Amino acid sequence: MRLSPVPVSDSVHVSVMPDEIVHWVSEIDPKTIVDGTYGGGGHSDLLLKKLPDDDVRIFGLDRDPEVSERVDSQPHDKRLTVFLGSYEATPKAMAAMDADSIDAMVLDLGLSSDQLADRSRGFSYTEDGPLDLRFDPENGHPAYDWLAWKKEEEIANAIYQFGEERYSRRIAREIIARRRKEDPVKTVDQLVDVCRRCVPRSKNHDIHPATRTFQALRIVVNDELGILTRTLAAAPDWLRPGGRMVVISFHSLEDRIVKNAFRDDERWNILTKKPLRPTDAEVAANPRARSAKLRVAERV
Repeated sequence: MRLSPVPVSDSVHVSVMPDEIVHWVSEIDPKTIVDGTYGGGGHSDLLLKKLPDDDVRIFGLDRDPEVSERVDSQPHDKRLTVFLGSYEATPKAMAAMDADSIDAMVLDLGLSSDQLADRSRGFSYTEDGPLDLRFDPENGHPAYDWLAWKKEEEIANAIYQFGEERYSRRIAREIIARRRKEDPVKTVDQLVDVCRRCVPRSKNHDIHPATRTFQALRIVVNDELGILTRTLAAAPDWLRPGGRMVVISFHSLEDRIVKNAFRDDERWNILTKKPLRPTDAEVAANPRARSAKLRVAERV
């Protein structure tokens, strides 16, 4: 896994639940913070403004190399260092910055607007392009490759398990049929067409027929749930006693992992008995926040 400093970047992404993040993190007067899903840097920027002390340090991590390409020409806060790598690699960032422990860690598990806007990545099913879906296009296998060699049962099981799509077997059957006709699914539009054919129109028209399938394939190719599970199990070793883990999730699979990890590990003291939700005003201003759930736990 690569882990190297990258420049701070511009972004069009609007951070979710920013006031809540700043409240729960700044409340403990932290000196060392990990922003494990740095993205556009919105949460880090707000925390640095809230915490004016010169000895505060934020380590940002992000798997997406596009972060390093959106370079801001303006000077950035010298208390911030951004690394290219998964938040699972936090110990490497800590070692690079000579930190024995951290005071807080923030994870915002949603896709960024920057990723959705990049047609070459395939994250948005409204824009055609290669069906890649990797956060880091330089590592791992793109989704179209995964679909090209997996068996029908494996594809169906993944779409059902990670997308909770009830028509997963229809979708997998159609993907395999196209593969046999030497017309494999390689692009966003091709997968959207498969989903439209296989998923009946919902009474809830807000849900696109491809939503759950795209979510499932993205989770698979990026090992999202595996990384989240391993990180939550290891994070108490990184945090000082009284340190906080703040996690924003966007679907039930993520939220369930966070909830269970906080509940089942005696090293965590849960501070949010129920997940916090964005305000109506925030959802009106940023509709992508509508499904967000925020949970906070403290290192015992």
